[in-house]
Amino acid sequence: QVEVAERGGGSVEIGGSLRLSCVVSGHSDPISCMGWFRQAPGKQREAVARLHIGSNVPYYADSVKGRFTISQDKGKHTIYLQMKGLTPEDSAMYYCAADQRVFSNSGCPVRDYVYWGQGTQVNVSS
Repeated sequence: QVEVAERGGGSVEIGGSLRLSCVVSGHSDPISCMGWFRQAPGKQREAVARLHIGSNVPYYADSVKGRFTISQDKGKHTIYLQMKGLTPEDSAMYYCAADQRVFSNSGCPVRDYVYWGQGTQVNVSS
């Protein structure tokens, strides 16, 4: 059974930084894509950052480009989301997701991932 577990959320002041981590376990087939998604109350879920595991190609939402960095530690089946310059608009529940399907051209989808974590809360306040 594939499990996805996030860690690292919390409260931070405006302009601060946080680092989220996500580990996937229990998979026999390779993971092709992993990503970070967030959802604030009353808003739709947003694909914040995705990573094609094999090629290490990242994809970012326009709202976080230049501030967030997604990375991986293949040996630990773990991805990270380094967040800098946080604003109140970044406050949300952050979810990690993983998928084993093969996507063309090192692409990673923005939705419909198969495996999801329980989420970790990020709060940014003044």
